[in-house]
Amino acid sequence: MTEGRPPAAASASLWERDAEIGTVVQALDLLCADQSSAGSLLVFRGEAGFGKTALLAETRRIAERRGCAVWSARGAETLKSVPFNVVRQLLQPALLSLLPEEAREYLGDWYDIAGPALGIADPQEGTADPQYVCDGLVAAVRRLARREWPLVLLIDDAHWADQETLRWLAAFAERLDDLSVLVVVARRPGEVTGDSARHLDAVAAAAARPVNNLSALTPDAAAGLTRATLGRHADDAFCREVWAVTAGNPYETTELLAKVQDSELQPVEARAGELRALNRAARGGGLVDRLKGLGLEATQFAWAAAILGTGITVGMVARLATMDESVARHCAELLCSARILTEPEPVGTQGAGTERDEGELEFVHPLIASAVYNSIPSGVCTAMHGVAAQIITELGRGAAQAARHLLKVHPDGDEELVEQLREAAREHLAVGAPDAAHTCLERALQEPPLPEVHAHVLYELGCATLLTAPAVTIEHLQHALGMPGLDGERRVDAVVRLSQALLHNDQLEEAVRTVEAEAARHEPGPVKLRLQAVQFMWEGIHGETVSPARSRRLAELASTCTGRDNAERALLILRGFDAMTHGESADEVLELCDSALVNGRLAPGLGWTDPEWGIELLMMLGSAYAYTDRLDRAESLFAEALRVYTGAGWRGGHLSLANAFLGLAYRRQGRLRDAESTLREALVLAERVGRRLPLYWSATCGLVDTLLARGRVDEAWSIAEQYGFAPPYPSTIVLPDIRCVRGRLLLAVGRTEEGVHELEAAEKTAASRGGHNPVLSPWSIDLAKALAEQHPDRAAQLAADARRQAERFGTDTAIGEALRCAAALETGGRAVQLAAQAVTYLEASPCQYEHAAARVEYGIAARSVAELNRGLDLARACGAEGLVAQAREVLETGRGLR
Repeated sequence: MTEGRPPAAASASLWERDAEIGTVVQALDLLCADQSSAGSLLVFRGEAGFGKTALLAETRRIAERRGCAVWSARGAETLKSVPFNVVRQLLQPALLSLLPEEAREYLGDWYDIAGPALGIADPQEGTADPQYVCDGLVAAVRRLARREWPLVLLIDDAHWADQETLRWLAAFAERLDDLSVLVVVARRPGEVTGDSARHLDAVAAAAARPVNNLSALTPDAAAGLTRATLGRHADDAFCREVWAVTAGNPYETTELLAKVQDSELQPVEARAGELRALNRAARGGGLVDRLKGLGLEATQFAWAAAILGTGITVGMVARLATMDESVARHCAELLCSARILTEPEPVGTQGAGTERDEGELEFVHPLIASAVYNSIPSGVCTAMHGVAAQIITELGRGAAQAARHLLKVHPDGDEELVEQLREAAREHLAVGAPDAAHTCLERALQEPPLPEVHAHVLYELGCATLLTAPAVTIEHLQHALGMPGLDGERRVDAVVRLSQALLHNDQLEEAVRTVEAEAARHEPGPVKLRLQAVQFMWEGIHGETVSPARSRRLAELASTCTGRDNAERALLILRGFDAMTHGESADEVLELCDSALVNGRLAPGLGWTDPEWGIELLMMLGSAYAYTDRLDRAESLFAEALRVYTGAGWRGGHLSLANAFLGLAYRRQGRLRDAESTLREALVLAERVGRRLPLYWSATCGLVDTLLARGRVDEAWSIAEQYGFAPPYPSTIVLPDIRCVRGRLLLAVGRTEEGVHELEAAEKTAASRGGHNPVLSPWSIDLAKALAEQHPDRAAQLAADARRQAERFGTDTAIGEALRCAAALETGGRAVQLAAQAVTYLEASPCQYEHAAARVEYGIAARSVAELNRGLDLARACGAEGLVAQAREVLETGRGLR
């Protein structure tokens, strides 16, 4: 096949596409061979006009002939701002073919979260977490795909897909290994930047095969196509000029040859010079001139069709272009005859396909759609978008559908337009599209809003990004608070949200100053007390500079509280957490924390999703319980957080922290396998929000600590290296204590000097804070063991200090751990005696890993097979592989045992 000629029935754009079609056929062979076969992904990339759409159409034909269900969707340049547009095209027809109860059955728990994004269910109240919606869409497609095997998904012009669809596609592409479905994506190179480019890169990376880069036609192929279209008498010079004029672009070649046929130009060398003029008429400005040649009414029809972009029907165009419907039908016929518009290719009988309204039209090629849209005079374009928005509103389709047109209207101080955009933003947030909401609110600011509304729009902008982009939230809320109009509870709420965003952006000192300045504006009362509590909260989680004087002020304020309202309950929790971190009496800590509950439960308004106080306060409450040996209550609190956030669809930082702190509770209990699994999930979620933020440190630190407890030192070091678990550290407290965990890791890998340095840095921090809890921050115990050989006197002093602090705190775990340290520094009978005492305390503790370690150490010191076996059984139950290996080695060698 010297000219790369395709079969006669194939599209002209398929010339020289044998390799690509072969790739498609091979992928379909694998898909159709076995329902258990792994899914696959093909990406075709090519410049405009290189035949991507034709290749996908051929894929559809081949797949349908083989009995596959084929679902398809297409991005559009004018629809990029419409969230979930492409994924709705892809899935909505299949879902609409089901009865509502069938759709709910197939989607199961994901129906309420994915249904609104797909337009098949009403959104719930409030804001949907975009990551949770994305996960729901992934689950929805996976469930429907299992129902439809063999299934082929075609996504054309992915470079113009909305960002929400691209986020879903990137996530879905990563999970094709156990799903028998073929996904074929076509896109142009370049065209996108930012998150959209990142998502498309992730899609390409997930493909098992390299991206297929489509090339232009060779001169031989252009000649073959020319002769197939015009006749074999077309001479060589004419064919070469066709190739030269079009640069081998398949679409332009096809259009040029059609113009040659229309003009009855003879395909000979003498007429080849006329090809360039014909080619200009087939695209760009020439296409526009050709359109104008069809008359004013046909031009207006084409403009209206380009404004609509999708759902192009004669009726809608007639309404938008304000023309009689019979005239509109005539214009549609003219435009179809001129190869500007066309009726879409009918969907095959196999599979759901994309349902279209009767009489729906589309542009022959995206290049034509773009050329027509760009030819609309600016003023006319703006006016038509405004009319389109009005029509959609009158049809009752909602502000969100009208928004893409409202975004194109010139700013003019239109109060009604501002309210429409605010409503559209609320609708976008409800379905999990904060980026679209952000765009609407940014456009509302350009109008601009009335002075008394301006600050509220900024506030709503801040709220739209709180879950996903703390830095953006900070900017908008700071502007809102600097303007008049934000008063009363909304102003206080904005201050608290701003301080929370500053905290999560690792700007803790500014968070404290922000709340402190607002508190100074208020007279004594509930509002001031709330702001003071928030200030104490941020100060309390500062990793370095919390002073004893601050603790005294908090103790004095909390002593006046009885827990009669949530501000007082917050202060009691804060005082309990502060007392716990400084190693004060555990009984007093528990009394303070219990008094902040109502019948043993969180008070109304203090729940995990209640916005007034936020997640940090309850994390401090659960942590206070975790380190005072009330692990049952800590686990209950953090498990509730996980359930609540999952049920509410919050898949960002909140869910990451819930997993991290539940992992902490499991780690304290000695459930090391559960801890590792939960902390890994926390880390995955944290990476979606952003590295180096405090929540990211919590997940990483907890996972490293758990892996060390399991005895998997190399893996702990690998995680630390991979996720940047090293200085500089965040300004917030990280649990477990970040320097202690890093120091223990360095000691475990043999970097003793660096490990000692880290633990000594933890010692300095504890001194600046006026004391420490030896269980929360066990630097003294770890440092004593590290210094035992080279500096025994200092080690003994550190162990004595740890024991004194432990007895002051008073929990079985604290005292048992201090005794374990003391035993490790002794020999002979004294070591056995201290090890036995450690076992006694830790047996009464809920911390089973520490109990297992104490048993093994006591068995070794006492040379007792029975104690070693008991320690071995406990270590196995915990998943402490290192302890198991240690105990087995002693038992197997049997040296000194009796």
